[in-house]
Amino acid sequence: MSGDPTTIRRLYGRRQGHALRLGQQALVDEVLPRVAVPEEGPLDSRALFGDDRPLWLEIGFGAGEHLAGQAAANAHVGLIGCEPFLNGVVGALGHIEREGLPNVRLSMGDALRVLERLPDASLDRVFLLHPDPWPKARHAKRRFMNPGPLDVIAAKLKPGGEFRFGTDHPIYCRWAMMQMDRRRDFDWLIETPADFQHRPADWPQTRYEAKARRLGHEVWYFRYRRN
Repeated sequence: MSGDPTTIRRLYGRRQGHALRLGQQALVDEVLPRVAVPEEGPLDSRALFGDDRPLWLEIGFGAGEHLAGQAAANAHVGLIGCEPFLNGVVGALGHIEREGLPNVRLSMGDALRVLERLPDASLDRVFLLHPDPWPKARHAKRRFMNPGPLDVIAAKLKPGGEFRFGTDHPIYCRWAMMQMDRRRDFDWLIETPADFQHRPADWPQTRYEAKARRLGHEVWYFRYRRN
């Protein structure tokens, strides 16, 4: 695989943090098999949910607050969540179990591998919220907001589909704006500066955003439409 940031296609992330408690391990053993994305084969709405509902996908969902909020508010939509960090997957499983969310499927792995198994023009929304900023210049190729991953997102979104990106890291914010400004396959949905300085009403808050606010960080919210 090339190290060129225009072609990098791997999603970097941690696999596991603290050891699981007994109840958390039970979620992995009992709930995850029911909601796990199949590890092989093509994916579509029927394969995942048994019908032709709209599909949304979240890349790196953390502990699942946003994923669960969207699932609860949009029962007609199928939510696919991809997260390489086991403890984050456990957090999402807790939401699914407590809140009774039948419209979520989870993949504990590389989001790009899941995206590539979906048909082109099959997603209505893609979310990338507070990804690891990899702030050092030598790690810029590891940022998800690079041409290779963005090409995959563009291919999988339907015309008119929406890509949402959020960050509180100024280096990543500038990098992401630079990357998206170079593209001609997305339109930035913005009219005034307030449009990316305030979280939209249908954008549930993540714990990372809440922490950033507590620390006094500014947070930016970007919405792009696939043209």
